[in-house]
Amino acid sequence: MAISRAQLLKELLPGLNALFGLEYEKYGEEHKEIYETESSDRSFEEETKLAGFAAAPLKSEGAAIAYDNAQEAFTARYNHVTIALGFSLTEEAVEDNLYDSLSARYTKALARSMANTKQVRAANVLNNGFDGAFAGGDGVSLFGYNNANPDVVVNHPLVSGGTNSNTQATPTDLNETALENAVIQIAAWTDERGLLIAAKPRKLVIPPALQFVATRLLDTQLRVSTADNDINALRTNGAIPEGYTVNHFLTDGDAYFLTTDVPNGMKHFERTALTTSMDGDFDTGNVRYKARERYSFGWSDPLGMWGSPGA
Repeated sequence: MAISRAQLLKELLPGLNALFGLEYEKYGEEHKEIYETESSDRSFEEETKLAGFAAAPLKSEGAAIAYDNAQEAFTARYNHVTIALGFSLTEEAVEDNLYDSLSARYTKALARSMANTKQVRAANVLNNGFDGAFAGGDGVSLFGYNNANPDVVVNHPLVSGGTNSNTQATPTDLNETALENAVIQIAAWTDERGLLIAAKPRKLVIPPALQFVATRLLDTQLRVSTADNDINALRTNGAIPEGYTVNHFLTDGDAYFLTTDVPNGMKHFERTALTTSMDGDFDTGNVRYKARERYSFGWSDPLGMWGSPGA
């Protein structure tokens, strides 16, 4: 009995989906080192940062309680994008029993393509963080630049009238002093009303070119390039407790970043999870396989990340 096209598709699809899943997971996970993932059921998401209250004042005996007004600082918007791609096998390839070998290779290539696009879009939030053309909800880029002064850090404005800086005033390459200063800088951040938030760094995010520098800075017992037998304070203090991670999609070989423990910082919204499907085209006789997903990357609070473009 001849195998119908419907039966062929039914038999072929589970195997292709398994190949796709294995290949996609192999290439598509680096964004998880940077972003919190949340689900979405709308065409876009908006998150408003609240300013909170000023420091609670002393209440004298018999005096009335002071009241404060909560304020909204800014709103971050996430516009989901649809990413999709597919391939087809000709009717002749199916007739000649080439669908097995061809579809396996094409499925793996499709998985790599989908994963690559996702990782590029995730990393571009950091890659564009020093460009004022990519402003966030507070009117400046992730690391405090704007179009009016593209070469000057203007920092992130606060409701209180002050600012927070999550980059270096004078960019320097990755070294011990730069990381120590970053830890101190992050600890001094305040909320929108000027209250200290006691933030801490969590993880160093670097391009491949800096992985050996990062190992020497974070994993050695003693200080690098010194004969004084001093301890490595970054390691001893646990200043960057989650160590470092390499992101292969960062475009600047000198740039480096620190994730922090500030909540609602870097966000990845998943509108539609990755799906794959397969069908046959009646007119051409071709078999088509496609992949599709919808998502967005961005930040709700820029203090979720500290970054330097390097020297």
